[in-house]
Amino acid sequence: MSDEQSIGVIYVEDDDDVRIGGVQALELAGFAVSGFASVEAADAAVRSERPFIVVCDVRLRGKSGLDWLTDLRRLDQDLPVILITGHGDISMAVQAMRNGAYDFIEKPCSSEQLVSVVRRAAEKRRLTLEVRSLRSALADRQGIEASLLGRSPQIQEVRRLVSTLASTNVDVTIYGETGTGKDVVARCLHNHSGRRSGNYVPVNCGGLPESLVESELFGHEVGAFTGATRQRIGKIEYANGGTLFLDEIESMPLSVQVKLLRSLQDRSIERVGSNKPISVDCRVVAASKANLLELSEKRLFRADLYYRLGVAFIELPPLRERREDIPLLFEHFTLEAARRFERDAPILDEQTMSALLAYAWPGNVRELRNVADRFVLGVLDGKTINKSGLGGADVSLPRQLENIERSIIEDALRRKQGDVQATAALLGVPKQTFYDKIKRLGVNVDGIREGSNLRAGS
Repeated sequence: MSDEQSIGVIYVEDDDDVRIGGVQALELAGFAVSGFASVEAADAAVRSERPFIVVCDVRLRGKSGLDWLTDLRRLDQDLPVILITGHGDISMAVQAMRNGAYDFIEKPCSSEQLVSVVRRAAEKRRLTLEVRSLRSALADRQGIEASLLGRSPQIQEVRRLVSTLASTNVDVTIYGETGTGKDVVARCLHNHSGRRSGNYVPVNCGGLPESLVESELFGHEVGAFTGATRQRIGKIEYANGGTLFLDEIESMPLSVQVKLLRSLQDRSIERVGSNKPISVDCRVVAASKANLLELSEKRLFRADLYYRLGVAFIELPPLRERREDIPLLFEHFTLEAARRFERDAPILDEQTMSALLAYAWPGNVRELRNVADRFVLGVLDGKTINKSGLGGADVSLPRQLENIERSIIEDALRRKQGDVQATAALLGVPKQTFYDKIKRLGVNVDGIREGSNLRAGS
């Protein structure tokens, strides 16, 4: 089924010859069209659940197109309504545009003009309905799903691990590239654990001066060193009864790793300048961009600390390996940014979405969030997206071509609800060649098929 056929057209015109000609022109262009001679006859059709757009003459016997526009706007303010006007009705049509009409066409009009306007309206309608589906899916998310968004198998496995581990007291190590959401996963583990009433204490191990690391982690007593004029409670002690999140733990100095290991083994700390042990009951969640086992083998990370922390592992996939999650994540970040900046959430156009899907995302989910902020602020769209740093010169030409090819295939699969054979036919590619491309590009057909089923059922 084509995009034109998926969005129906309700065509209202009381001149039989004009109506028959308009319906035929649209049907030849691939649209499913229902023709009516009056608003009263068409009114029941617009209350069906099928997605559609409206083409209506302004002057009709019975209720006019303008009066009907008001009713349609109450029914669905995003419904594209195209008005057909006579020469003397232009000023009236302009006022109708201000009242929410999508466009108007002046009689007599060519078939090409009619089809062109209807096709643009249908594309807008399709995008609007897709955004509604995404927002509905976001609104239905609860618990862990509301924090760890996505439909890809990779993120489903992350949610399963978080759900399994959250209720335990086991220490967890999270692996992932910069921007993949390691802090989000750590907070999720805390928020869905029995420690949720305690403190969640994040520590960026890579952002602490070596001279202050011990004081930050273990605290200090008055007079412990020059400038220590007050007692300080360290991060580990502050996390008592809660969760300690050690981000970028691979960057922690080896000398501090020794003391951290002892604290984890004994579940007690000593403040700098004190010999008194203080019992601490906290869960430790560590995060690293690098493989800690490999670092320990190179003696860049203490092996005994690795084995102390290495009880349970969660690996976060980079965004480029779960591209089917980009539309849902981007819509979520767009809604967040709209609330934060007190602006309306714009609807994503086809050109921008294609650019988002084709981009390599070296900054992962964090970069996607920043792009959504710029989109809401009006400084990013499909025409400027590449000039704004997406898909730039840092990505090789073969990689860019692969990204574009993957994006085209994934988009075609979505249109065909994950039907590989139908998609191959749509793209004009032999079935075996298409299967080879899917395998080479790492296209997740099952995830796309599941997403299509979810949209169909929402």
